[in-house]
Order: sequence, then structure tokens, then C-alpha cells
Amino acid sequence: MTRELPTTTERDVFITRAFDAPRDVVWKFWTQPELIAQWFGPTAFSVPLDTVEIDLRVGGVWNLAMADDVTGERFPIQGIITACDEPEYLEITLSAQTGVGDVDNVVLRIQFHDHGDKTRITLHQGPFDEVQRDLTVQGWELSFVKLDTVLDQNEEHDA
Repeated sequence: MTRELPTTTERDVFITRAFDAPRDVVWKFWTQPELIAQWFGPTAFSVPLDTVEIDLRVGGVWNLAMADDVTGERFPIQGIITACDEPEYLEITLSAQTGVGDVDNVVLRIQFHDHGDKTRITLHQGPFDEVQRDLTVQGWELSFVKLDTVLDQNEEHDA
């Protein structure tokens, strides 16, 4: 099912990115706690597995905490899943504590597009203020580099 994403404004993050893995594998890396803990968060941050809780259904939770690898400080992200069409679309309303202020009621929408052995995602997230938006873009870009590395290490894609 193809969904129309809302119009992107200057307050939103919009990223299209390809991954060298089939769609069902990339989906799992977003929806299984032991897999999301391997890549989520920018460089110098990790996600302790004991902080990840995912109840993959509409109304379910998508919670985790990013931990600063140097200080140990944790930055919780709490989400409620508002749409879930496996393995095509995931929508989560998020609140998060960040190092530069809290964000509330930010909607994360991810479309997973099948391209044979590869997957293209379309990510739309917002609304943010300008600082949060720019930091979120940087965070996703760094996280996706980590995801590429994890996927490369799992070339058989038997996640």
C-alpha cells in the first residue's frame, strides 16, 4: 500500500535513503529490539537493549533510550505506533528528551520501498524548530551509516 506523506515544510525532516538489504530485513532492523539496538543513534551514542520496548501494533509502544558513550547520560524516546503496515509503512508519534531541549508530538513516518535485493526508505519527521530539525537530520545520517555497517556484517541477511 502506497501512502501519501504530508507536504514537507521547513519544520520537517525528509530523507530518502537506500540500503543494501531486502525490505523485510530493513523492516526488522526498525521493529525488533535486538536489531534496532545495534544501529540506532548517532556516532558516540548507543542504545542499551534493556531500554528498547516495541509492541508492533497500532496503539503499541516504540520506546528506547540513546546513551552517550562517554558520559552515560541517557536520552529517552517514547513513541506510540499510529500506523503499521508490515513491511511497508511505520508511523510513530514521538516525544524525546534531547541535549538541547525536549520535543513532543513529533510524527515519524517511514515508507519501505522494495527494490529487489535493496530497500529504499522515505523518512518524514516533524514538526521541529530549526535547531532540532538540523540535529535530527545529522542524527539520522549518522545512524544510517551505522545501519549500513550492521547490514554489511550480516550479508546473508538472515536477521
